[in-house]
Amino acid sequence: MKKKYGKIALAMGLSLLMGNALLGADKSTVKVSLFSWPGYGFWYIAKEKNLAPDIDFDIQIIEDPYESFGQMTAGRIDISSSTSEYGPIAADAKNGIKLVAFTNPSTGTDKIILAPGEESAKGLKGKSVAVLEGGLTQVFMALWLEKNGVKYDEVSYVNVIMDDAVAAMVSGEVAAGEFWEPFGGAVRDALSGTKVMATSSEKEWLETGLLGDGMYMSTQFIEENPEVAKKAMKAYWDAVDWWRENPDKGNKIIAKAIRFKVSDVEEILGNSPEPMSAGIYCFNMEEAAQYMGLAKGTPPLGLKNGQIQEHWDILSEWWKKFGFTKAKYPIEAGVSFEPLKSLVSE
Repeated sequence: MKKKYGKIALAMGLSLLMGNALLGADKSTVKVSLFSWPGYGFWYIAKEKNLAPDIDFDIQIIEDPYESFGQMTAGRIDISSSTSEYGPIAADAKNGIKLVAFTNPSTGTDKIILAPGEESAKGLKGKSVAVLEGGLTQVFMALWLEKNGVKYDEVSYVNVIMDDAVAAMVSGEVAAGEFWEPFGGAVRDALSGTKVMATSSEKEWLETGLLGDGMYMSTQFIEENPEVAKKAMKAYWDAVDWWRENPDKGNKIIAKAIRFKVSDVEEILGNSPEPMSAGIYCFNMEEAAQYMGLAKGTPPLGLKNGQIQEHWDILSEWWKKFGFTKAKYPIEAGVSFEPLKSLVSE
């Protein structure tokens, strides 16, 4: 009898394993990249809470966004979360990358900081400033300089990722820099006498709708796997909704995944979905669709329906000035309104 039951148990066990294997085979693997930043951590919530049961999210931390974009072009990454400025550059390069959503405007996390001894924008003429070239930090710095009487090309731009930007400021290599938190706080803690000259919480910067983060997808992924792309994006918005209901738990998931202190994640995301309650404001799907001009209504923070067009136009102008692009392109060259449009229309 023992042998008989043992055979039955073995058969049942093999059947269960085969069934699980077949279920696993039905899952689509979606490769996601991001750099260490709480605003991108919703992908980890989507994965941990299994918000897309038929998708296996393979999430990689890549600190240089241009490396992520290179891997997207090579077909090794499907989706990347990064700052929202890359669309016109992708259009010029024709590298198969599209911005598909603006995910969260900056509401105070971005700051322009002067080194000790520096007093004003005019004092920066002929000196070096820390930015990520080809990134929003460079455009923010250029706009601020010109607003304060300094031409954008009267300074030298030192191209550094954020960890290195802090080191450049502390070492005296640069006279100013654009920093997001918690790196701006690290600079102020390390150096007495620094001055914060502009922040993304100020109305003039908020209402440009310029500073913020975006979601990118490869055109190959969008075109060859439209349903998977749609489900992956839905999982992201579902993760934002889950965080809004469970901010403390969500912040802990994100902090663990990106190796931040929970307090640093809270400084950036907050513990509430209310606008202006933290360093960034995380759009839900409806608000993102309004910003992208795909849903009726007005997004928060004084932004406008369809403001993605102004965002595109500002960046197109600046990237041509800086020499990153050869021409200005129509928005469709660097932005895909799918799969967000298909989600909104459901």
